Amino acid sequence: MTVKELVDQFNLEVVAGPDLDKEIDGAYIGDLLSNVMARAEQGNLWLTVQGHQNVVAVALLVELAAVILVEDFDYEENAVQRACQKGVNLLKTRKKSYALACSFCESKI
Repeated sequence: MTVKELVDQFNLEVVAGPDLDKEIDGAYIGDLLSNVMARAEQGNLWLTVQGHQNVVAVALLVELAAVILVEDFDYEENAVQRACQKGVNLLKTRKKSYALACSFCESKI
């Protein structure tokens, strides 16, 4: 599944979407950046409540398919600008991480 297909299926908001054709390969839930760097895998979605520019740096480092900001949190403007420059997809939703992850599991993501 691509990020674009995910956005359409789960009604996610695209905050920065420079490369919505990226393929998704699993997901990682967490807010501690060092854990994400150590344990998330290339092609994963990252569900988090953090919206600062370091999130973009981690997404680049790990080569994530997209970052999904949950619980209706907002990204900082500098994070959005950096994501657009660097090709990182930033999405958001009102759903909680667990509820969204359960939806992903039901859809075999």
